[in-house]
Formats: sequence, C-alpha cells, structure tokens
Amino acid sequence: MDTATHMLRTGRRGALFEFQMALRDLRSSAERLDLAWSLAWHDVVSRYRGSILGPFWITISMGLMVLGIGFLWGELFRVSIHDFIPFVALGIVFFGFVTGTINEGCDTFVQAAGMLSQTSLPMFTFVWRTVLRNLINLGHHLVIVLAVLFYFGFWRTADYPAAALGLLLMVANLAWISMLVAIASARFRDIPQIVASITQAAALMTPVFWLPDRISAAHRGILDLNPFYHLLQAVRAPLMGAGVAPHTYLFLAGMAAAGWAVTFYVFAGTRRRIVHYL
Repeated sequence: MDTATHMLRTGRRGALFEFQMALRDLRSSAERLDLAWSLAWHDVVSRYRGSILGPFWITISMGLMVLGIGFLWGELFRVSIHDFIPFVALGIVFFGFVTGTINEGCDTFVQAAGMLSQTSLPMFTFVWRTVLRNLINLGHHLVIVLAVLFYFGFWRTADYPAAALGLLLMVANLAWISMLVAIASARFRDIPQIVASITQAAALMTPVFWLPDRISAAHRGILDLNPFYHLLQAVRAPLMGAGVAPHTYLFLAGMAAAGWAVTFYVFAGTRRRIVHYL
C-alpha cells in the first residue's frame, strides 16, 4: 500500500509523524504549564468547597494515624519511638503521594473527556494537572514532616538537597506512570481497580510501616527490586540524616529513562484514539 492510500484509509502518516506530533503535544503542554496549575488548583478548591479546614482534614487524620501506628507498632517491634515515628510519618506522607498520584492518574483522561472532545488542549496538560494536584496535597501534608523533623531533632542532620533530588526523581517517575495508566484506563476501565490492588499490596511489601533492616540478608533482593522502596528511600533517608545508596539513584534514573521511552512510544501510537476510547 502506497503512502497516499495508507493516509486516506487510516489518517496516519507513519511512525515518524506520530512521534513528532506526540513531541509537539509535550512541548505545547510545557508552554502552558500555568493552565495545568490552574486546573489542579481548581480541583483542590472545588473538592473542599464549604469545608472549614479543607484538605487539612486529611492532614489531621494522617497525623493521628502516624501517632497511632508509631506508638503501637513501635512497642510491638521494640523500636525506639524517637526513630520509628519519624520513619513512619515520612513513609506515610510520601508513599501516600506516590500511590495517590498513580491511582488518580487512572482517571486523568476519563475525567477530562469533555474538555478533550471539545478543545485542542495538549493531552499532557491533564497529566501535569494530576501531578500538580497531588503536589498541592503533599504541600499540606508537609506540616507533618516538618513537625516530626523539628520535634525529634532530625532537622539538624537532614540532607535537604539530596531529599529534593529524590523528590525530583519521584515526580519524574510518577509523571510517566500517570500517563501510562491514563492511556490504559481510557481503553480498559478495569485498569483503575487493578492499579488500586497493586498499590495496596505495595503498601504491605514496602517498608512504610516496618523497618527494612527487619528483612534478612537472604531476602534483601525483595527490596532492591521494589520500585516503591527506591522511590520512598530517595526522599525519606536524606530527611532522616541517612545516606542513599548509589544504586537507588541509578535505579530511579534508569526507571525514569526507560519508562518515559515506553510511555512516549505508547502515547505516539494511541494519541489519535484516546478521545474515541472515552
């Protein structure tokens, strides 16, 4: 089939053209990042409209959970409260950011179906909307992080630049994961339930509520192959004054590079069909 006939029958101009259009979508969304921020801010405001404390209700409930788990499980595991409560607090806050972004990423295109069908906005704009909305929520929960760091004295030994680097790698990976699950969820509506089950299982398999040194050396590979562990460790360890293993940074950088390559390939191939999926 010649090129003209192929274009007439499918509306596609080949892989290179689709890749260029996907790259154009990404570039256009970066130029209109302020729109993604406005949409994300509107989501947060509208969700808590009429509430006195707004998203701080979630922060309060999360703080109570940190105290409950910290004191109870600290006694059960015979761990010093001074070390265990900050460990749990940072784990719950940042792991909640990870799972919240991924789970909400499933609905990125489904919730924006009306705007996607009636406007020509870049599709990546709605991915940034999801990521920025969860970053805003994380900003509220940082009250818990600052409280435990100051109360238990970790603010003196915390490595803030390393924690910022870890957060940057975390966001870089969450962005491509959100795009990938958004595409899959637009086509298959069972994906959100599958993703939610995976994140729930990951909460048990990842040292959020338990210390990683409780695993024997023979089973240490379970943690080394757990991407959620590396995402969490890259931020939590520096804030607690501990170093981050070099292979954690290599793991996250490699995961980001490979993930973005795969996601961009999938997006380039499905970009024209996403609206029809919805």
